[in-house]
Amino acid sequence: MKPKTHEFQKKNRKMMNKNVIIVLLLTFFSFAAQAQDKKNKNAKYDTEVNGNCEDCKKRIEKAAFSVSGVKSATWDIGTHKLNLILNEEKTSLVDVKNAIAKVGHDTDAAKTTQDVYDGLPACCQYERK
Repeated sequence: MKPKTHEFQKKNRKMMNKNVIIVLLLTFFSFAAQAQDKKNKNAKYDTEVNGNCEDCKKRIEKAAFSVSGVKSATWDIGTHKLNLILNEEKTSLVDVKNAIAKVGHDTDAAKTTQDVYDGLPACCQYERK
């Protein structure tokens, strides 16, 4: 027996409604995934950097600013804390730590080489962990 046109249209509408709901869900989840990948343009970090004196401060801050995307870098002699503001779309904290290690100062993630450390002025040589 052939289904009536009315029943066929009803089934067709149900199928279209399901498809619309699936498309809306996929759109929602794709936007949600994009929102999680968005990086902060003014990310703030505090990290410990070894050093001793005013010369160390200049060297550490200069190395941090040499990394593209670093907006602010201030190292405190007393606490050995480096306060950073950086654009995560252009750089990462690891990039900054690597740049600082290259000029002779250890961080928790990047250690300088012994040759670079030995090249630091005597006042800048800190106790290595």
